[in-house]
Amino acid sequence: KKSKGNRLPCSPSRVLHIRQIPNGVTGTEVVSLGVPFGRVTNLLMLRGKGQAFLEMASIDAAVSMVNYYTPVTPHLHNQPVYIQYSKYKELRTDNHHNQSRPQAALQGVNAEQHSNPDITSALAAEGGVLPSHSSVLRIIVENVFYPITLDILYQIFSKFGFVLRIVMFQKNSKFQALLQYADAMNAYYAKMSLDGHSIYTGCCTLHIDFSKLTNLTVKYNNDKSRDFTRNDLPFGYGQRTVETSLSSPFGPSLPPVPGTLGPLTVATSSAPGHIPGIPGNSVLLVSNLNPEAITPYGLFILFGVYGDVHRVKIMFKKRGIALVQMADATQAQLAINYLDGQRLYGRVMHATLSKYQTIQLPHEGQEDKGLTKDYSNSPLHRFKNPCSKNFQNIFAPSATLHLSNIPPSVTVDDLKNLFTNKGSTVKGFRFFQKDCKMALIQLGSVEEAVHALIELHNHDFGENQHLRVSFSKSSV
Repeated sequence: KKSKGNRLPCSPSRVLHIRQIPNGVTGTEVVSLGVPFGRVTNLLMLRGKGQAFLEMASIDAAVSMVNYYTPVTPHLHNQPVYIQYSKYKELRTDNHHNQSRPQAALQGVNAEQHSNPDITSALAAEGGVLPSHSSVLRIIVENVFYPITLDILYQIFSKFGFVLRIVMFQKNSKFQALLQYADAMNAYYAKMSLDGHSIYTGCCTLHIDFSKLTNLTVKYNNDKSRDFTRNDLPFGYGQRTVETSLSSPFGPSLPPVPGTLGPLTVATSSAPGHIPGIPGNSVLLVSNLNPEAITPYGLFILFGVYGDVHRVKIMFKKRGIALVQMADATQAQLAINYLDGQRLYGRVMHATLSKYQTIQLPHEGQEDKGLTKDYSNSPLHRFKNPCSKNFQNIFAPSATLHLSNIPPSVTVDDLKNLFTNKGSTVKGFRFFQKDCKMALIQLGSVEEAVHALIELHNHDFGENQHLRVSFSKSSV
């Protein structure tokens, strides 16, 4: 008989086995572990053994849940619990005694997800805290050691549902934000999961309450506010973006709810830009590349917009496939979010996590033809400095590029000709009024801008002056 330590891992299943559940944990709290990933269809509580079985509606939802909680151990009642695939393919709870309360909780949570007001008694009977009807959260971040950007908040909170709007502001010398979900239950589970946890190791601690506001009105899409349902809003420069007064937008805080997640930090690093909860692989598999045009340097520059690229390998026998190793798992996920599906040299590029944990450099004498490059010590890394403003300026590829480090001797025509000679169509250009070292240039398409960034980032103007190119959220 094999010992438990030698037990082989089970293959993916809709049914998940949860171990080391502390005494007093309710069915509502166990179900809440699975709700962010999809519909929970069944629950079996084994209270005497400190265990539970949770059945998801699909294998994809179960896989997402296991992948999420593998590097970030979830906590119930401040104690870690462990999740793995079960050997069972479905749950049958009809013949199990003492399952009425957990089943009521399951039905309650699922019904609440579909906005059914008649099930609040089921949640209350199970000991769950009734969620506020507001879909707007008030977020305070304390001990802000690294910059907190709107995109960072979106990355974190969108794991629990569709984020409609975010507004950031300073009040009482504290960083605060209001965030609106499409559904109140998404706000409820985000609060349960994130309240009291830190974004980075030892700093940037989240304190989350429900707001009295039922809706945010955003007037500008900029670095302080954004409406993700509208792309037509002007950039603006003000922070007065909420029509309702912010003097007292916060409702009474609810009783504390045990968090469903462990610390948000990625264990491999405490540097800024490390969005929590990303599986631990930092190597990307990039496919459907144009083998006639792609180079390791081109991938280094493009993926370097979203993190520090350490190594690049184009496959020797399949030149349309490459591996890109980022500095950490968070940067790898950011690159996937922004570059998967992007057109590059006439093809739609695909980016996903690789099965490899690192890119091996070729052995001495091994035929490689320069297809594997090590950039770990490159001076072109954008995120080496933890105080760099680049952390606050990570945007999706766009037709408008932000140019910086422009020498005073370089004119508008010089820059237009520089881009035109690389095959770009210049549709607009303007220098920044307050800083003539920076400018915006609008090209004919997003794909043109991607090509131009690869070609002209770090362009040498002479006298140790190198052009810096990044994607802009603004238009000319």
